[in-house]
Amino acid sequence: MSEYPAATPAATSGTPRFDERLSVPLWWYLPVLGVAVLLGAEVHMGYPGIRSWIGYAITVPLFLGALFWLGRTRVRVADGELRAGDAVLPLRHVGQVEIVPREDKQVAMGPELDPTAHVLHRAWVGPLVRIEVTDPDSPTPYWILSVRDAEEFVAALGR
Repeated sequence: MSEYPAATPAATSGTPRFDERLSVPLWWYLPVLGVAVLLGAEVHMGYPGIRSWIGYAITVPLFLGALFWLGRTRVRVADGELRAGDAVLPLRHVGQVEIVPREDKQVAMGPELDPTAHVLHRAWVGPLVRIEVTDPDSPTPYWILSVRDAEEFVAALGR
């Protein structure tokens, strides 16, 4: 027996089974920074003195912030539910799960796409996962999500 009391459990029910942030590739920051500096230089050439730096002060944080905002979405499986962005699906309503490889994305997102499906697609993420929704009260027949590690995601769903 230890003289220290057992640690109290965390407020959540444990670590997530799957948690992925759909961030943009790191190399994207360099060209975006270059474009922001070029636009700042346009303002710099038109104004003398301290006002010449206003273009840089606005465009660089704005462009980098927009890039960070594009990659802020998370796909998470934890506590008996699937969270994709702001949408939540209880795992008890997850039906058949299918991995759509990168080369079949165009068909899955085009002619095969149901207009009532919930879609969380990021073009810079390779595969898609199609998840059947078995909830009779749900207006969406299935979800299509972009995830980098599709096999791990499917395993976390318990399929």
